Amino acid sequence: MFGFFDRSDRFFDLFDELAGHVASCARHLRGMAASFPDTSPEIQRIREEERLADGVAHGVVGLVNRSSVPPIHGEDVHALASGLDEIIDTIDTLAKRFPLYHIESVEPTFLRQTEVLVEATTKVNEAVHALRRSRKLSDLRQTLIEIHHQESIGDDNHHAALSHLFGGGCEPLFVLKWKELYSLIEHAIDACEDVGNVLERIVLKNA
Repeated sequence: MFGFFDRSDRFFDLFDELAGHVASCARHLRGMAASFPDTSPEIQRIREEERLADGVAHGVVGLVNRSSVPPIHGEDVHALASGLDEIIDTIDTLAKRFPLYHIESVEPTFLRQTEVLVEATTKVNEAVHALRRSRKLSDLRQTLIEIHHQESIGDDNHHAALSHLFGGGCEPLFVLKWKELYSLIEHAIDACEDVGNVLERIVLKNA
C-alpha cells in the first residue's frame, strides 16, 4: 500500500536521516556518561553527529523552499526539522559542558536520565519513520504515548535530582554545575515530546 506522501519521498528520506542522528546522539551521550571519565571519544562523535544533522536540516528547509506543493504544510516542515535539530543541539551543548565544568563523577540520576533520553529518541525515530506511510493517528498513537511516558519519567527524575541538589548536603559549585546539566538533559527530553506533538499535528492535518 502506498502512503499519502509518496510523491515527495525525498522529504521523508531527509527526516529519517535527521531522526537517525537524534537517536545516535542520545546513545553517544549515554555512552559518554557510562564510560566516564573517558568522555572524549563520545563527545567527538556527538559533535560529528551535530555537524551532519545541521546539513540535513538545511537540506530540508531548502527542499521545502524549492517545492511548489510540499507534502507537509511548510510551517510543519520547519517545526519538525527545528524540533529534531533542537534535541541534537541540546545534547551537543550538554556534552561540551562536561570538560568545560571539570566534572569529576557522574551522578546516578543523570545516568538514568540518559537512559530515558535514549528511549525517548528511539521512539521519536520510530515515529518519524512511520510518518512516511501513516494515514491514521492510530498508526502512531502507541509510539507517541511512549514518548509522553518517557517525558513523565524524565520529569520525576529531574525533580528528584533537584531535591538532592538543594537538600543542603552539596557544595554550592557542585549545585551550580549539576543544576545546569540536569536542566539541559531535561530540555532534550522535553524536546522529544515537542516533536511528538508536531508529528501528531501533521498526521491529523493530512489524514
